[in-house]
Amino acid sequence: MRKEVGLKKLEAVIGHTFKKSELLEQALVHRSYLNEHPGFHLGHNERLEFLGDAVLELVVTEQLYKRYPESTEGELTSLRASLVNSKALAELAQEINLNDHLYLSKGEAKDAKDSKARQIILANAIESTIGALYLDGGMTASRAFIKKFIVSKLDYILEHNLHIDPKSSLQELVQEKIGVTPSYKVLSEEGPDHSKLFTVGVYFGSKLVAKGTGTSKQLAQESAAKNALQTKI
Repeated sequence: MRKEVGLKKLEAVIGHTFKKSELLEQALVHRSYLNEHPGFHLGHNERLEFLGDAVLELVVTEQLYKRYPESTEGELTSLRASLVNSKALAELAQEINLNDHLYLSKGEAKDAKDSKARQIILANAIESTIGALYLDGGMTASRAFIKKFIVSKLDYILEHNLHIDPKSSLQELVQEKIGVTPSYKVLSEEGPDHSKLFTVGVYFGSKLVAKGTGTSKQLAQESAAKNALQTKI
């Protein structure tokens, strides 16, 4: 009964009343929960996540294409990445209190809400929720959610230049000032395969200038580049 009340509250926040409430519930089921509750009446959310990821990319691309007719492919790609990366989606999940409704194993539930592992789970849950919205209400429901909660962040992103690729910015700056191209090296990898945390160093020649961490090598490189931009070059 408590879960049903929670789902109703979540529906109110999302702005969609599900005809098939089990779709929303399944969107919240992490694989780890089923390891401890093998008889649970629903499967995990990974197929819904797969679907939602595709819907999210299509809708965001569509909105950017219409909104910025003069922008290049590269500019649109940077804007899209700033909207749909795991950090942005995890922040949205926190914003709508999705974390409070997740079905997690005891081990996963103990992780801090701001940990890298939880960030991935939250981001995936946003995508699976979009998948559930698509199956229950079609593109109308999923597009409404994406526009309200994701595309709406565009003004803030542009105002704070969050769409600018830090690696490209660093390369342009360093080549202009000291005539070298930054290089990146993985310094360490921690955690299991499904939840790794990478630490990457950015080098100017043989000099280590800054380090960054991320849940992928790409994200760790971007973090390192961002940190390098804050140093005196």
